[in-house]
Amino acid sequence: MKRRFYLDTCIWRDYYENRSDNFRPLGEWALFLINKINDNKEIILYSSFVIDELNKHYDEKKIVNMFEPFQNKGLLIKVDILKYQVVEAKKLSLFRNIPFGDALHAIIARDNKAIFITRDKHALELLDIVIVKKPEDLL
Repeated sequence: MKRRFYLDTCIWRDYYENRSDNFRPLGEWALFLINKINDNKEIILYSSFVIDELNKHYDEKKIVNMFEPFQNKGLLIKVDILKYQVVEAKKLSLFRNIPFGDALHAIIARDNKAIFITRDKHALELLDIVIVKKPEDLL
């Protein structure tokens, strides 16, 4: 079975902006991971919530440009967000004191049997519900 990856919004931003911090080439690592997924003919999942978060930083045209190369290769699949996932994410957010968005991304990844790719420190609170990796962990 092909592996599936759910990329957090921060990973899309790392890739698109070729971001780095003081010491690490975050954009390069995101690109290397995406290329590896492509080479292995694996799948990247995203949701409308990723799009909503990206809309805070980019206009629609830039988001289309960001996703288009991967959609054209059949690499990218949009998954639905179900009502029970939103309810569960709200509860998880409250009980674990983590942002709702992080909880929702993790639940979506889990329910779609995907590895959750993120840099978010709150993901450490979610290791019992989903496999969490950083891009460089998979290079």
